[in-house]
Amino acid sequence: MHIPFVDLKAQYETLKDEMAEAIRDILDSAQFIGGEAVASFERDFAAYCQVRHARGVASGTDALHLALRALDIGHGDEVITTAHTFIATAAAIVATGARPVFVDIDPDTYTIDPKMIERALTGRTRAIVAVHLYGQPADMGPIKDIARRRGLYVLEDAAQAHGAEYQGVRTGALGDVACFSFYPAKNLGAYGDGGAVTTNSAAIAERIERLRDHGRTSHYSHAEIGFNSRLDTLQAAILQIKLRRLDEWNANRRRAAEWYAVELAQSGIKTPFVQKGSTHVYHLYVIETNERDAMRNKLDQAGVATGIHYPVPLHLQPALAHLGYRQGDLPYCEAMAARSLSLPMFPELARDQVRRIAAIARAAAEQDGHKKLRRKSTYSPAALRAEAGKEWR
Repeated sequence: MHIPFVDLKAQYETLKDEMAEAIRDILDSAQFIGGEAVASFERDFAAYCQVRHARGVASGTDALHLALRALDIGHGDEVITTAHTFIATAAAIVATGARPVFVDIDPDTYTIDPKMIERALTGRTRAIVAVHLYGQPADMGPIKDIARRRGLYVLEDAAQAHGAEYQGVRTGALGDVACFSFYPAKNLGAYGDGGAVTTNSAAIAERIERLRDHGRTSHYSHAEIGFNSRLDTLQAAILQIKLRRLDEWNANRRRAAEWYAVELAQSGIKTPFVQKGSTHVYHLYVIETNERDAMRNKLDQAGVATGIHYPVPLHLQPALAHLGYRQGDLPYCEAMAARSLSLPMFPELARDQVRRIAAIARAAAEQDGHKKLRRKSTYSPAALRAEAGKEWR
């Protein structure tokens, strides 16, 4: 039995009649850019995220880039973020001319460590980009406290956390501005690329609206140089249908995560930790193991697809070598790069599938003499360096 990493086809089968009708309506209208379908989705997504404004854009990367531009962040500025994320987070900062400043992660939640932010602040710091990783919000309370004291903007990279909550507030409403991706495999995924920016600021929303459409204020009047980054009408119609089911799908993901936790409880494998007061939506189900590559090979041989998020931290990426980071600078990020393994996770994942995946993972851990990984109190940066030596990836 083959078990995919993400099963987009299973989800489509439950929606295809409704999708066909919505797409047919757009085709009949011949309104392929903008229009009521986009405006309607923006209103509904803003309401879902508990904010006043949402603006659709062409991708999650563009959402980050345009949000930074809307805050006038650029050359000479520094933006603090995490190295344990997809490169789009840093690429958007670089695209404005600003410098990304990487700090280490909390070794339990894998999100940016607020204590490390304090140490990285300089007179050039303008903003913090907090990444809500794997479906869990970053620890936004202390991050926002730092920002208030220092007069900094807080941006949420919420590309993996549609519907997640921190202290009862949804992602998208936790910072000055938030950025979402609608890449097909996301919890709320389009049938192509797409993204959105959410905010409570009318001025930021207006600036995003202008920047996404060539800086346009009227058809042939351009207040500034902008970009071509509009969410197309077909994708908006698709996303509107999916948004109505997002809470149900997220609940199914949490149920699958509970199944995994039960099946892996005695394995010694480190399973996801949920921060108190947070609601995790499990975009990814990521375990931590010293035998990651061997375990992945055994799962692959048994027909179970897996992923690694992320095998090379951003501070060690060749494209960002000019920033001057070296191996060993961010030990928790580097340890996760060598240990993390993402197991199949999607709303339609069945109980029997989870049992089979977990059984293979347990057997691999037992066969390879798995060393139990503990919570952060056990692992200091110095201990990680000693344990990993030259083998960090």
